[in-house]
Amino acid sequence: MTNQSNAIKFYSGEQIPVEQHKVRIVQKLFLRPIEERKAAMEGAGFNTFLLNTKDVFLDMLTDSGTNAMSDNQISSMLQADDAYAGSQSFYRMEEAAREVFGKHYVLPVHQGRAAENIVSQAFIKQGDVIPMNYHFTTTKEHMELNGGKVLEIYADDALDIKSSKKFKGNIDIAKLNAVFEKYGKEKVAFVRMEASTNLIGGQPFSMQNMRDVRAVCDKNDTMMVLDASLIGENAWFIKQREDEFKNAEIKDILLEMCGYADLVYFSSRKVSSTRGGGILTDKNEYYLKMRDLLVLYEGFLTYGGMSVREIEAMAVGLRETCDDTVINQSPSFIKYAVDNLDEAGVPVITPAGALGCHVDAMGFLKHVPQEQYPAGALAAALYIVSGIRGMERGTISSVRDENGKDILADVELLRLAFPRRVFTLSQTMYVIDRVKWLYDNRELIGGLQWVEEPPMLRFFMGRLEPIGDWTEKLVAKFRADFGDSL
Repeated sequence: MTNQSNAIKFYSGEQIPVEQHKVRIVQKLFLRPIEERKAAMEGAGFNTFLLNTKDVFLDMLTDSGTNAMSDNQISSMLQADDAYAGSQSFYRMEEAAREVFGKHYVLPVHQGRAAENIVSQAFIKQGDVIPMNYHFTTTKEHMELNGGKVLEIYADDALDIKSSKKFKGNIDIAKLNAVFEKYGKEKVAFVRMEASTNLIGGQPFSMQNMRDVRAVCDKNDTMMVLDASLIGENAWFIKQREDEFKNAEIKDILLEMCGYADLVYFSSRKVSSTRGGGILTDKNEYYLKMRDLLVLYEGFLTYGGMSVREIEAMAVGLRETCDDTVINQSPSFIKYAVDNLDEAGVPVITPAGALGCHVDAMGFLKHVPQEQYPAGALAAALYIVSGIRGMERGTISSVRDENGKDILADVELLRLAFPRRVFTLSQTMYVIDRVKWLYDNRELIGGLQWVEEPPMLRFFMGRLEPIGDWTEKLVAKFRADFGDSL
């Protein structure tokens, strides 16, 4: 397949992403008046997770399970084999997974966190440490529930908001060696690499970094685990940013990446634009440690808690991950949004990464203390003025320490996810416009405080309220500027 990254240029010189697909099925959207949006936000406890989609205009909460499936994926669902055991749908998916990831044993699970649960139970002992480039919320919970301790060993400049560094998702090799020196290899359960680190702006790691991590693991006889949920986008960035791979095929980049890992797991809600997930390995002993857990928690080995229709669509979607025109669409739209906002002075994570456009809430709301959850406040404010649902990725997504005090997040981000093939360019321009307006009126936004705080994964179900009357002031300014407009 030819490199599609620079296939379309405009005579005007403008750099505009062009969809390399056509829209054949549409879903009606509703943009409510701002007063109704404010009421909906209050009803949701200022938690965008608790909004009803009837009140959401552009749903940018996540790319998990929200990507648009292709016509080939949808048509494949009609041939599903509805069998509890031995389904032909599974064998077709197994063949595709082996082809794309290059691993022999394939264990299906109903979603990515199910894979995290099984991997954690099978390979983590009490007192173990798990070094990684960065944690994900559910990953950390599963590992800690099984007695492990997460060690984030990213480079010192990985958290820089404005940066030209191409691979901020790299593991710091000196820090990795220091982990083995401090704890000994017997206490390191495995080394985990997350493709396109979710919580620090969807930042990728390089192939060379994978090679270096693999060398450390080999030296210490330690397993290397790859979270491949956003591996397609990470492979795309390797192709674009690592000179060695500029002419390489995506399928070959994927195979090399997975070849360095002893175990690969993924959420197909991301990687193949379907629901479900999987765990893969070439090692029989690893497979046997996980097999019985899969039957206990997920279902039989040939459906793993998934609908066989989703399994059929996954098989097609995994192969489509090797298509440049599929995996470059989301990163190109994210880059368009990031570049436009950055040019306007809005603080965003640069360079643009995978998954979404990440707005730096602490830079955006310098007057709001981190203890008042600026990323959550910004997510609420953006919804009120636009109907756009983003996700808080900051201290609300963190936890409290043993004394009940918030463990402040490394970064406070508002994530505006760009699911594959979902939003148009005009909708992206609307997002940019409303974020710019909000930035110009940022002093109106205040903080949040808890009303109902669950003890675990509080960002999913917790409820908050605004400190003061800032939402009323925000609505009044919107009406003053936009009149009767939505």
